[in-house]
Amino acid sequence: MSARTPSPETAEAPHRAGFACFVGRPNAGKSTLTNALVGQKVAITSNRPQTTRHTVRGIVHRPEAQLILVDTPGLHKPRTLLGERLNDIVRTTWAEVDVIGFCLPADEKLGPGDRFIVKELAAIKKTPKIAVVTKTDLVDSKTLAEQLIAIDQIGRELGLEWAEIIPVSAVADQQVGLLADLLVPLLPESPPLYPEGDLTDEPEQVMVAELIREAALEGVRDELPHSIAVVVEEMLPREDRPADRPLLDIHANVYIERPSQKGIIIGPKGKRLKEVGTKSRKHIEALLGTPVFLDLHVKVAKDWQRDPKQLRKLGF
Repeated sequence: MSARTPSPETAEAPHRAGFACFVGRPNAGKSTLTNALVGQKVAITSNRPQTTRHTVRGIVHRPEAQLILVDTPGLHKPRTLLGERLNDIVRTTWAEVDVIGFCLPADEKLGPGDRFIVKELAAIKKTPKIAVVTKTDLVDSKTLAEQLIAIDQIGRELGLEWAEIIPVSAVADQQVGLLADLLVPLLPESPPLYPEGDLTDEPEQVMVAELIREAALEGVRDELPHSIAVVVEEMLPREDRPADRPLLDIHANVYIERPSQKGIIIGPKGKRLKEVGTKSRKHIEALLGTPVFLDLHVKVAKDWQRDPKQLRKLGF
């Protein structure tokens, strides 16, 4: 099966619409690929594993189809209650989508984590699976060829037949359009499921929280990879503003697990928190299309990743 270009005879081909999800080990390039396909930042990206915690949907509109992308957390061997919940989200998602894209970075050899996922995927019989080799801009053609062969072999070995194997680079914008061409024919015939122009069905508040969290993670490198959660308490238009100069007030709390982490997030004289605010505000304004006043506070929620009550409160 290959990408089809509609000829005049097939111009009346039925419209297709459905759900695709990208799976893979943490940091396999799933969020970056979602953003590249949708053409706008809808999923949080970070070079730290385990940054995606919500199922973010990106929507790709085409004249002949609507492709709804579900971005899941990376599947991994769980060590905390949060980890177990994330894995449950992944499995539930797989059972509900029309096509699964398994993302494998071109610059990393296949490992036990990939075998674990391929085994799980092989057990889902009806859903077609595409192997997506990501980050191809980081390797030479020989390494890429070896990776493609390895992926074909692991599928045969574990009883998984790939519908397609495709190399892409979201960063260099190589073959991203072709990937969409290959996903579309695997979707069911259906009218559009979302209005034209919608790019995601995530509530704006959740997306704003993710953008703040992404900025907060960036400053603290490897110190607090999983310890940060963000909750947007309120988003309200500022009253008494002229119509041509609106301002949106956003109040958000950044939660960490221990008092000792507070200083890391706030930084000397509040410098780091200020940078987080400035950086995330730019992204939020681009997302919402309106000037924003962002009020950030850092709070401690002790060991929230292991506490069911706290997890619920923080939206997991």
